[in-house]
Amino acid sequence: MVFQKEHLDLYLVPSGLLIMFAYHLFLLQRYIKNPHTTVIGFENNDKIAWVKKIMQTENRDVTTALDVLASNNSGATFLATVCLTLSSLIGAWMANSSTLFRSELIYGDTRPVTISIKYISLIIFFLVAFSCFVQSSRCFIHANYLISIPNSEVPASYVELAVIRGGDFWSIGLRALYFAITLLLWFFGPIPMFVTSIGMVFLLYYLDTNKSPLLQHYHSSTNQPPLKSLEEML
Repeated sequence: MVFQKEHLDLYLVPSGLLIMFAYHLFLLQRYIKNPHTTVIGFENNDKIAWVKKIMQTENRDVTTALDVLASNNSGATFLATVCLTLSSLIGAWMANSSTLFRSELIYGDTRPVTISIKYISLIIFFLVAFSCFVQSSRCFIHANYLISIPNSEVPASYVELAVIRGGDFWSIGLRALYFAITLLLWFFGPIPMFVTSIGMVFLLYYLDTNKSPLLQHYHSSTNQPPLKSLEEML
């Protein structure tokens, strides 16, 4: 069988996606077993300390806590809106049957079926990101309710769970956008997509790796020992 440029999509695109998925499985394994070695675990340690500080302090400053959660909620809402808008634009582009990405300058499979697969794959990841950001916003709103209940004895663990879940959904939504970026490069051929996948893995490994020691947070108003870190709690 004679090798044709259309065959590049069959080899490079699945390979690029497999590399991305393998890296995120590796990251998940590190996050579960050694969370302090990841930036996500490092940030969760600070979030837990922040919630404990808010919930354990008498006459806690609810306004400041709600402002912090509102900023996270605004960011999640904005990214959800962006993802939904891009999905709508891509759908409209598909309906117009543009021939921009069927040029002979693109070295790869430019058949209409393959172009449709590219559009659908990109829309799927944008919709996954949209769903995750919406869930992130829901968790932050739930944390707002828990913190602002007057004269309540809500356990700090409830608020911690809502805040950390919101952050986890936020992280998954960002990962979906990273996959969408690599698929966007697929429109210019399988080679740019494969190279971008490898470059993205190296970049994410640098951004996701934490080498700083976990902060030991003290309660300023009492002589309590430092709050337990995420690694100790797990």
